[in-house]
Amino acid sequence: MPVLSLPQLQRALGKTPPRGAFYLAGSEAILKDEALAALLDRALDPGLRDFNLDYLSASNLEPDELAAACSTLPMMADVRVVVVRDIESWKRKSKGKQPAVRYLEKPAPETVLIFVQGNDDDPDADLAAHCTVIDCKALLGDALDAWLEDRLQGAGITLAPEALEHLLRATGGDLGTLTAEVAKLSSLQVTGPIDRETVGSLVGIRFGETVEDWRDAVLRDDTARAISLVPQVLALSGVSGVRLVTLLGTSLLVLRWGRCTAEAKKIRDRALAEQVKSFAFRIRPPVGSYPPFAALVGEVVGRWSLPRLRTAIAATLAADAALKNTTISDEGGIVTDLVLMLATSRARKAA
Repeated sequence: MPVLSLPQLQRALGKTPPRGAFYLAGSEAILKDEALAALLDRALDPGLRDFNLDYLSASNLEPDELAAACSTLPMMADVRVVVVRDIESWKRKSKGKQPAVRYLEKPAPETVLIFVQGNDDDPDADLAAHCTVIDCKALLGDALDAWLEDRLQGAGITLAPEALEHLLRATGGDLGTLTAEVAKLSSLQVTGPIDRETVGSLVGIRFGETVEDWRDAVLRDDTARAISLVPQVLALSGVSGVRLVTLLGTSLLVLRWGRCTAEAKKIRDRALAEQVKSFAFRIRPPVGSYPPFAALVGEVVGRWSLPRLRTAIAATLAADAALKNTTISDEGGIVTDLVLMLATSRARKAA
């Protein structure tokens, strides 16, 4: 059961056309669509696609229907493709799944079979054992940056560095939102790099007023700014108090690792930022774009002693629990109290 990311699949398809069976799984529907499009484009001639492509739904598939579709010979082509969607509807011993497993044990060489799982559950082990699994999980860090850069280049768009960072922050890295914003940007008649103000006006969030800007203000001990941003970021679409404290808590955990590393290796600033960036690329924490966050850790690590970090992490956990208590509705007040608590936890000399 080889497992490939979308970029790995695209590189493989550049060398050889697809053969056998593929299983598209993961939480990102856009990546599944892109993986499916890449497979179809490489496997089938556009002029003959209608004759050699079948779409089936697992939820209403008859027991013998899949084998019949896969055993049909291609018309004026080397292969035909059968796409089966909604395979999450197949339970472990369902009548639809068992014929699929039997077919995979002796697949037709002239058929490319593609399973598409609609939810983000783990791949079905019985099916995946015979397939190349394409992991379409949520993108973070450099993978998200590369995905966006590829879409911007494809649309002929150049962004100033601050504009690019603001676009990622303002959208929260959501691929659907990013796709829509890239489409908006492509309609602009501009020469040269697009600036941060233009991006902010398009996405509806001004530069410096994203959830990550709020997190940055907290870590910099800019308490007044952090408090002033609370109602603004909570008013943004898709933002909740739980999301804010989750981002802050994850960031504090990475900052704690940075503090331990700084003390152990006697490093700060840029040298520490490089260590934090490498660490983030390894463990993939959801803290936003890694290079600027790593630079932030290098900047603020002296403010956060290990005892202060322990107190802050405990306070963030308590705020998370309070926010998840359905009897409490003032999430703005809880987040503001957390900011104040973290501010007062600062030692007279943390470094």
